[in-house]
Amino acid sequence: MRAVRIVQGTAVPLDRSDVDTDQIIPSDWLKRVERTGFEKGLFSEWRDEPSFVLNREEYAGANILLAGPNFGTGSSREHAVWAIQQYGFEAVISSRFGPIFKNNATKNGLVPVEVGADIAQRLLEAVATDPSIELTIDVQRRTLEVPALGVDTTFPLDESVVERFLEGLDDIGITLRSADAIDDFESRRPAWLPSTPAG
Repeated sequence: MRAVRIVQGTAVPLDRSDVDTDQIIPSDWLKRVERTGFEKGLFSEWRDEPSFVLNREEYAGANILLAGPNFGTGSSREHAVWAIQQYGFEAVISSRFGPIFKNNATKNGLVPVEVGADIAQRLLEAVATDPSIELTIDVQRRTLEVPALGVDTTFPLDESVVERFLEGLDDIGITLRSADAIDDFESRRPAWLPSTPAG
């Protein structure tokens, strides 16, 4: 996982509420054995509509997904996070996230920015009118700034999650920080205890 400190750029306004993980990445895409290529399935059923926001040229290159309330509900598939990231988004802003989706996001390096409903709606309306509006998300400070709108607000992230982002640590990376202690423990284990063969 790469380190994330600042996410700065433009946004795509997905003004739909209660978007679940099956709408983010339909179940047909879960049959893939690779962990790549999921960007093609992102909102794939909606992308058939020419007017869908991801199909609009004025939002090309945006790296922040601005979602409606209650984003990422439903099943626990990590594929939803992978699809969003592989499409090019580095952060998602919403007034509420499904808790499993939010947890998956933090473990994969996608920044979930949870703001008040009034701010979220204001951002959706503003970006729908002016796609060039710049947003800045500071993970360490836990702030979202949108100077063009006079928005300067904070969002919640646990200290351990902030550390994950700043250090670029997934679960394996966190475990490997204790590699010396694990090796020391293993070297002192009695031989008669069950073990997993090395290599």
